[in-house]
Amino acid sequence: MSQQQSPASSRRWLGLAVIAAAQFMVIMDTSIIGVALPEMQADLGFSQEDLSWVFNAYVIALGGLLLLGGKLSDVLGARRVFATGWVVLIAGSLVAGLAEDVGVELAGRAIQGVGSALIAPAALTLLMMLFGTNPRELTKALALYGAAAPAGGTAGVFLGGVITEYVSWPWVFYINVPIAVVILALVPSVMPAGGAGSGSRVDLLGAVTVTAGLASSVYAVVRAPEVGWDAARTWLVLGASAVLLAAFVVIQARRRDPLVRLRIFRAPNLAAANLAQLLLGAAWIPMWFFLNLYLQQVLGYSAFPSGAALLPMTGLIMIGMIVLAPRVIASVGPKASTVTGLVLLAAGMGWLSRVSPDGSFAVDVLPASLVAALGMSLAFIPTLGTAISAARPEEGGLASGIVNTSYQVGSALGLAVMTAIAAGRGADRLGDPAALTDGFSAAFVGAAVVALAGAVAAVLFLRRADQADEAADDTRDQVAA
Repeated sequence: MSQQQSPASSRRWLGLAVIAAAQFMVIMDTSIIGVALPEMQADLGFSQEDLSWVFNAYVIALGGLLLLGGKLSDVLGARRVFATGWVVLIAGSLVAGLAEDVGVELAGRAIQGVGSALIAPAALTLLMMLFGTNPRELTKALALYGAAAPAGGTAGVFLGGVITEYVSWPWVFYINVPIAVVILALVPSVMPAGGAGSGSRVDLLGAVTVTAGLASSVYAVVRAPEVGWDAARTWLVLGASAVLLAAFVVIQARRRDPLVRLRIFRAPNLAAANLAQLLLGAAWIPMWFFLNLYLQQVLGYSAFPSGAALLPMTGLIMIGMIVLAPRVIASVGPKASTVTGLVLLAAGMGWLSRVSPDGSFAVDVLPASLVAALGMSLAFIPTLGTAISAARPEEGGLASGIVNTSYQVGSALGLAVMTAIAAGRGADRLGDPAALTDGFSAAFVGAAVVALAGAVAAVLFLRRADQADEAADDTRDQVAA
């Protein structure tokens, strides 16, 4: 029996399916609530300005705790943390679905974010354990993992619409429960038992400061459009965030067993790949968000047709990540693929900025969205793979936590900033298609600028594979000396 057909090999690919399901669920839980928000507002009594916190409570908990989740994967073992994350996600989903008031609902969403913050970095660590010794298989595995993200985003829009219309909004949370139960049943048989953990201590003070710092920075930017960018509250919270993050760096430099070993950023390409992931998230998520609003609020699509309109883009991303990106990376290398992808993403969003109040899907949306989707598929896989593989094997969980944090924090900050830009140009004037279009167009321009900044950063800071190998050898020599 060949290796490809052996039971062990089959279990590895089944393990990858479980890992991809984790990525699918983490992203789906950010989008599935969108269509359900009006029903939740009516039933639970959300004010209009607080309704966005159903999304933000999840994202802030997720982005703020990913580093801790990655460290726990290294200390306690990736499989154990992965399974624990699903248990926490079940608990949060039940709380959110059973909620009868605003506070309980937001608490449930935050608990969901905690669960996802444990699942996401542990999943990437397990992927590296399963496929890290074979570069070709690793590229394929990362492609399948990456393709699960847009699939989860689109599935969330579809499922949210169907569930809200034909069942009831609590089921947008309850749907997580049976999926999580199935995954928990599969974990013991398909996930590697190795990597039982380093046994080192968890830097709780570091975890508190970095979580509070990241969460407060996201909170400040998310709230700024409502309270004002020039408001004292905004700058006080941003100042507190800066102090907390500075304290975190000082703590990490002095701790014998820190949450983040600062020298990890000396690994060739790790910092550059994370910067690219941050800017990629800051460009892509706002584009997806405002494109959905343009379809519904300007072109008049209902929730289900709006989700269907995103299918061509999602399909191209999945094909691009699974089929095209690995070939491009093998042909021209991760750096060239990243730069090309970010430039294409910027071009697609620049094209989208030309949308008009009386536009059409076929002319104004479809071609530009496909260009942007192609760019996303070419940039996401090489930056993700570079960021994870740059770290030492025993710090795979930490590297996974860092790159997940980069993308999620970039997504939250990018969406908050582009929301402020769009509102300043008229996107807050519901019922006025011309003003809405002007606001959405400004957001697309802003996201295009961010993507171009990512391309420039990749050109300047990402090294080719051969240069990275030489730098890694030099770093090892310096440490040995």
